[in-house]
Amino acid sequence: MKLLPTLVCSAVLAGAMVFAPVASADQQLAASMCDYVAADDRNRFRKVLSDYRLRLRNIYDGVVCNGESLVRHAFRSNANDVGEFIIRQLPGSQLADSGDIEWAQANGFGDTPLFASLQDRAGS
Repeated sequence: MKLLPTLVCSAVLAGAMVFAPVASADQQLAASMCDYVAADDRNRFRKVLSDYRLRLRNIYDGVVCNGESLVRHAFRSNANDVGEFIIRQLPGSQLADSGDIEWAQANGFGDTPLFASLQDRAGS
């Protein structure tokens, strides 16, 4: 009788140990992406996407850098190359719905080349 609860607890703990590294790996991958945006390193950013076979449009909403989206992080970091790459990889409708255009205008980025790319892609 005491064997059943012990087995259940062991199974739950083993399952938690199996899934914990996955969350940590995702966080580490997102942190690397944020670092590459901040450094304006488009080649490394592209390599991460390629190595992990990721499509930016599928993960864009889930990657947050210092509480901001990748595009906003690119604006704050003055990362024009990576920012333009990100903007080109996302559908215009996703950019228009994200609120990044309004955010950029409100935060004084309205006269930057990256803002012009964002507006062109979003169709604004």
